[in-house]
Amino acid sequence: MKRVKVISLVFISALLAFAHAAYGQRKGEKTSAPAAAPAPAHGNADYISARQLKDYLAFIASDEMEGRDTPSRGLDTAARFIATHLSRWGLKPAGDDGSYFQRIAMTQNKIDPALSYVEINGQRFNFGEDFLAGLTAGSASGPLVYAGHGWVIKAKSIDAFQGLDVKDKIVVINSGGLPKGVNFNELKGKQGEDWEQPVSAALKRGAKGAIFLPNFPTLANWDRNRQNFVERGVASVDKFQTQNNAAFPAITASPKLLNALFQSEKHNAGEVFNRSAANDPVEPFEFKADKKVSFTVALKSSRAATQNVIAVLEGSDPVLKNEYVAIGAHYDHVGVGTPVNGDAIYNGADDDGSGTVATLALAEAFSRGPRPKRSILFIWHAGEEKGLWGSRYFTESPTVPIGQIITELNIDMIGRTRSENDKPANQPLPKPGEIYIVGSKMMSAELGDLSESVNKSYLNLSFNYKYDDPKDPEQFFYRSDHYNYARKGIPIIFYMDGSHEDYHRPSDSVEKIDYQNMEKVTRTIYATAWELTNRATRPRVDKPLPADGSGN
Repeated sequence: MKRVKVISLVFISALLAFAHAAYGQRKGEKTSAPAAAPAPAHGNADYISARQLKDYLAFIASDEMEGRDTPSRGLDTAARFIATHLSRWGLKPAGDDGSYFQRIAMTQNKIDPALSYVEINGQRFNFGEDFLAGLTAGSASGPLVYAGHGWVIKAKSIDAFQGLDVKDKIVVINSGGLPKGVNFNELKGKQGEDWEQPVSAALKRGAKGAIFLPNFPTLANWDRNRQNFVERGVASVDKFQTQNNAAFPAITASPKLLNALFQSEKHNAGEVFNRSAANDPVEPFEFKADKKVSFTVALKSSRAATQNVIAVLEGSDPVLKNEYVAIGAHYDHVGVGTPVNGDAIYNGADDDGSGTVATLALAEAFSRGPRPKRSILFIWHAGEEKGLWGSRYFTESPTVPIGQIITELNIDMIGRTRSENDKPANQPLPKPGEIYIVGSKMMSAELGDLSESVNKSYLNLSFNYKYDDPKDPEQFFYRSDHYNYARKGIPIIFYMDGSHEDYHRPSDSVEKIDYQNMEKVTRTIYATAWELTNRATRPRVDKPLPADGSGN
């Protein structure tokens, strides 16, 4: 409807202008050529509307997309939806072989239940019924050692393996997470040196494999986890794989297997399980030497693939068009998972359906003109939820010269705001008229100043810099796709709404989106990109990338 109105008004205005000119000529009046209209200060930003964003999100976050897991049928459908619109708007494909898709080769690994088993003194236990397994193939046999929580944290003088000889043995470990009284923000220094996770610590000390005690969430979701391991499995990006000569298989025991493991030991299975659940493990100890334990984890591997979706709007300046402003979002989510109130589809309306459709709306608005001087790279990354896969793949195998990207604007969760008397879990959300900004000043003071000046001259949103610190406990600077661009020396701006009660839950759905605020944020991003694409020089990088962070 809005487009029809705009076209109608333009048509009527043209008719009126023509009639006026004709009338003047009939009266013998002198006419002169009309002056060229000045370029708008913020381009075509006002074309972006809440209704437009809502329409696109209704498709992207629908149940038919099946949560947009990487890889999945739903994610592929979303990619085709995006590419179809890009083609209609005349944007140039910037993927592989003249397409909008940058293909990412993957391997899908699933458990082979027929060949995966445990034996204790000749008694056989089967996958699914008696144990679950991680997706590392291999076999382990040897004596058992119980290592409690299994963590090594030097700063806390914690070493679960102190006094234990685990070489050529199978380590039994709790599933309770970090030791009591320790949180993840206290893991300082370098992983592998200053602190070690249980599996890596056991492997480093010569263990052959690990058996984890179950916890309550694992037991509650046992059947679904079994089904996922056998039917869905886990994918990995071929390009990121390194040769691993030290396969370390690990399994999680059922109560039945747990009883068999602790039979005739100094601590019974119930005591160990209950104390593990309370994060108060019994002291590490060695099992009886005559207990013979072995297990095998076997996998079925198949080929898989996913894709980034990439397009370019070529700039108008013959020189500056060789530089790019990148605008991106991740269009994947976490797929189908554990049901919550009967709903198993994790739609990801905010995370990151909001960024996906905002980037789509930006591409549409820019395609309508006027064309900026620099080119714009629009990119929808796959696999962000798996570990920033798509952005890592693109920045390591770019389809445009990576050094010619002058800035990356990342949009990941901009759809939610805090309502009056909202739930405590939603208090971190921004208020209407507000958005969190991360990274705009972290590498380039010039970029930060530009971001603020454009905002103040246009919609004047409240920019909240609460999380704009690489040492912030939430570590947002390291948790989304912009980070891989920053690692390549490209200054970034990250737009986000923080966290809320629906994060990675089926309840992250379209009816909770604040489309009016989302419209304002998306228009502000357009105006910022418009300024970046038309200014004479690229933002100067005057600060090094922060060294602390995620360990990615």
